[in-house]
Amino acid sequence: MRTGQRMFVAVMPPDAVLDHLQAETDRLRGEIEPDRAGRFRWTVREQWHVTLAFLDSVPKSALDDLGARLARAALRQTPFDLVVSGGGAFSSRRRARVLWAGVEDRSGGGLRRLADGVQAACRRAGLEVEEGRRFRPHLTLARLSQPDDVTHLVEDLRGYRGQEWRVGSIALVASHLGQGPGRRSRYETVATFPLT
Repeated sequence: MRTGQRMFVAVMPPDAVLDHLQAETDRLRGEIEPDRAGRFRWTVREQWHVTLAFLDSVPKSALDDLGARLARAALRQTPFDLVVSGGGAFSSRRRARVLWAGVEDRSGGGLRRLADGVQAACRRAGLEVEEGRRFRPHLTLARLSQPDDVTHLVEDLRGYRGQEWRVGSIALVASHLGQGPGRRSRYETVATFPLT
């Protein structure tokens, strides 16, 4: 039973990156056959982010400690460059439940180190971090109501390369389920923490 706020820590791409990805997403949506279009629940650009740690339940009493620890984790990391590139599907292309755009780390490991530091900070604050999955940085484009073959969309995304951007901060974000447009989640940035 959840006793706190659902939250996540993320890298938030700038508007220029989101504009570029929005154009690509609009193009992909136009390629889906009308009889299959209803299976796709497309995310909105306000929801696009790169998750570093997902926290199912954060008690209000833990927020100050969590914020202090995230600030220290961010200060240990220098800014680095990312680019949205390619894409894929979870759990597989042929039985997809999620379609995503990939994220390429131009620094040779800065994003992985940042995610490790953020997750460690969350654990030190006494919070459970969702585990069990290999870290695969991505931006979720669509969720499917039932497993479907999205091979052609993943192939289309293979050639996609967005604008490169410099990551200079991380964000702690509250997720309010069902409170956004179309009963989607509404995201509220609670705090941002600059990298060194």
